[in-house]
Amino acid sequence: MVPPSVETQLRPYQREAVAAVLGARRRGIKRMLVCLPTGAGKTVIFAHLARMARREVLVLAHRDELLEQAREKLERALQGERVVAIEQGARRAPAEARVIVCSIRSLHEARLARVISGRDIGLVIYDECHHAAAEDNMRVLRQLGAFDASWSGTLLGVTATTERGDGKGLDKVFESIVYSRSLRAMIDDGFVVPLRGFRIATATDLNALEAGDRRGAEDFSEQDLAEAVDIEERNALVARSIQELARDRRSIVFCVNVKHAQHLARALNAIGVRAATVHGAMPSELRAKTLADFRAGVPQALTNVGVLTEGFDDPEVSCIAMARPTRSQALYAQCVGRGTRLYPGKSNCLVLDFVDISSLSLCTLPSLFGMPRDLDLQGEDVREASRIWEQIAFDYPGFEVEAGALTLREIQDRAAAFDPLTLRVNEGVRAISHNAWFSLGRFGVGIHFERRPGRIVEMLVLSTRSRGRSWEVSVDGVAKARFSRMEDAVEAADFEIRKLGRHAASSARDGADRRDHAHHARFEALRLEAWNRVAGHGRKRSQTAASADAE
Repeated sequence: MVPPSVETQLRPYQREAVAAVLGARRRGIKRMLVCLPTGAGKTVIFAHLARMARREVLVLAHRDELLEQAREKLERALQGERVVAIEQGARRAPAEARVIVCSIRSLHEARLARVISGRDIGLVIYDECHHAAAEDNMRVLRQLGAFDASWSGTLLGVTATTERGDGKGLDKVFESIVYSRSLRAMIDDGFVVPLRGFRIATATDLNALEAGDRRGAEDFSEQDLAEAVDIEERNALVARSIQELARDRRSIVFCVNVKHAQHLARALNAIGVRAATVHGAMPSELRAKTLADFRAGVPQALTNVGVLTEGFDDPEVSCIAMARPTRSQALYAQCVGRGTRLYPGKSNCLVLDFVDISSLSLCTLPSLFGMPRDLDLQGEDVREASRIWEQIAFDYPGFEVEAGALTLREIQDRAAAFDPLTLRVNEGVRAISHNAWFSLGRFGVGIHFERRPGRIVEMLVLSTRSRGRSWEVSVDGVAKARFSRMEDAVEAADFEIRKLGRHAASSARDGADRRDHAHHARFEALRLEAWNRVAGHGRKRSQTAASADAE
């Protein structure tokens, strides 16, 4: 039982997370996951669960910084009731240690056998558990017995993201995500700071780069990316932008590789912004000293490679510069999370997106919140922009933003001038049909034709948003059939129109309605009526979903 004085230190959502873990274990779930944004205090949550544990606790982590943070917070939560020790390199946990914080990389088979020998491990906590699916990490979990039917312990994974860069899922490790909370909800509730963003366009062309590598990763090859972006002109632009926009903010700059980080630090120092570099290959003592100097305020900017994406905790950081393009939303979210922690006098965190020329979908602050990646926030709060964007999507459900940098004001103006009758029909449909199908935006397509003179029929092909046969053909509002692809549905509909005879087929042909002005006006009115009906139904469906989320 946790004393009230300790329990009240938890934030409301942290208490909810603890309750979710306990409830899941009572339901028989042994391997569970808690997903919370960076800055939410995941270590605080598992420290309190460790205090509640009746048996020994094993904490698995990957980085030196995570090991030390976990040990400190566990000791604070346990208040001397149990011995907390680190097992890493030359450091050995003594026999009396009841909570062991382990570097998973140090746990070769013989060493892990020694650690668990004579101990009754009841709770295994895996920090930054999105790494868990890697084979050697799975080997550690198997040796602990986490996948044995007879295992009586609990495996709790905590992470800010359930996505992995190599595309491997975590479902082979964990049975269930028992608690999660979005970054937006955390900001709205005041538990992390608001985010503001700037889009800085570069002249660097990434179109020659291929996404993915031989390991199956979805992001760019590190070597190819570094060759493309680590150039003097781009580095100078990044440095000037940090100087002009971040001003006196403590800033973290995410880079591609060590040389890129060093070159950017040199560019920053050259214009008077004191900068240093940290990376994984540095001696641990030098890295620790550099991080300590940064926390003390000198240098102002820290360029890094990989080291600060996980486990680094400096709440005074208030600017994140994404000098490293990425297609991985998980990696992007982790980087941004380094600046979201609360700190006295800190009102927000500034995110600088350096946007290169690319036809691929690259992550930016707007895309993290479900908006077009090329949106230029111009320093505005991403939450307010997101609310406006959601309203635009609700009011103009067929409106689509063309590629290219746009401000929110420009998008609002274009949406206000949006005419659904000008939407172009899907290229696949135009390629297979000579009939006068009209676009209903993301909802599908439709056509009007005369079954006989004066008797107009409406045929729609609409997306049901379901799996499998997701395209439904309806005639005058009555569903007739479903197909896997829109093109298949259109082909079937065209066949049915031809079966109705020469008049029906002729009236359905592209341009047939334009032979007579009154006839054309009537068909346009019918198209607009169909659009309003379909889009209105889409709005109601979105509203219902939003209400369900709120509940």
